[in-house]
Formats: sequence, structure tokens, C-alpha cells
Amino acid sequence: MSDTANNPFLTNRFDDALAYASRIHRAQIRKGSGIPYISHLIGVAAIALENGASEDQAIAALLHDAVEDQSGRARLDDIRMRFGDQVAQIVADCTDSHTEPKPAWRSRKEAYIASLAHKPPASLAVSLADKTHNAAAINADLHEAGSQVWSRFTGGKAGTLWYYRALADAFLSHAPGAGARRLEREVAQMEHLAALLG
Repeated sequence: MSDTANNPFLTNRFDDALAYASRIHRAQIRKGSGIPYISHLIGVAAIALENGASEDQAIAALLHDAVEDQSGRARLDDIRMRFGDQVAQIVADCTDSHTEPKPAWRSRKEAYIASLAHKPPASLAVSLADKTHNAAAINADLHEAGSQVWSRFTGGKAGTLWYYRALADAFLSHAPGAGARRLEREVAQMEHLAALLG
């Protein structure tokens, strides 16, 4: 049975989703590191929960990259069967491409940013948690590795800075609150570190 937004407790559904996410992403590592990819998914779920997520949102946070990284539409159908329509809808809303090969990076990101104005609040909250965790990871890497971090990203330094600034502004507009302000702080720090490191 699906959790409600007012129920602060996680059930066996969350446990099952965590095991499922670990299984399907087991071979992946974080970009430019040896860190298992599951660390990102757990981090996104943690931020979502800290921002007040329901169990469905927390499950979707664990699975938000499953469609993009692991078998596309077939994976989304499996998520719907296992975890329900609400989780599947949030995961679909967090996916910036359902096709292979993916469209060009810049046009894909522009389309995703534009789409945020039309996403339901439940999906925005999970996407916000994802972008917040990514921004924090970039900042941590900039502190440790310096400007070489930008080479990990398709958009390079300029494209990555543009994307995260556009995301921060979009979330402040379409999902205002503490979560959006947290992302804004991470992006401001990213911009500061980029200027500092040259």
C-alpha cells in the first residue's frame, strides 16, 4: 500500500526499493571517482527526506536514475509494477531523456529546465534533491581536485555553471522554500569556487 505525504515512517517498500536500486546500479560508479553510484542515490533520498518527502518520493529518489541509466522504458514499466504509479510518474519526471542515443547535451538540459514549470510538486521535490546532491558533490570535488573537475562534464566548466545556475533559478521560482534555498547556496559556492580556481 502506498505511503501518504503525512506519514513520516518508512515501510518495507522503501527497503525493497533500496535493495532494487543497489542491484540495478551495482556496476556503476560516480563520474570521475571510484565511489559506488548507490552513494548518490542514498544521498538524494536523504536530502528528499530532510526536505519532507513522502515514502513514494523517497523511493523515487532512490530510483530517479534507473530509467536513464538502466534499460529505459522497460525499467520504468518494472518500477510501476513493483512500486506503483506515483513512484513511476516521479521517476519519469526526473528523467531528461527516454531515448537512445540521447539528444545533444545542451538542448536536452534546456528542455529539462523548461519542463520544470509544468512538473507536479512531488516530482519537483525529488529532482531538487538530486540536483542539490550533485551540486554538493561537484563542490566537494572542486575543493579536492581543483579545476580539472570540469573535464568530467559534457558541458565543461561554462556549460556546467550555466546549467546549475539555471536549475537554481528555476527551483526558486517553481518550488520555493528551504530546499530551493539549499540548492541556491550550493550553486553560489560552485560559482565562487569556479572564479577562485580560474
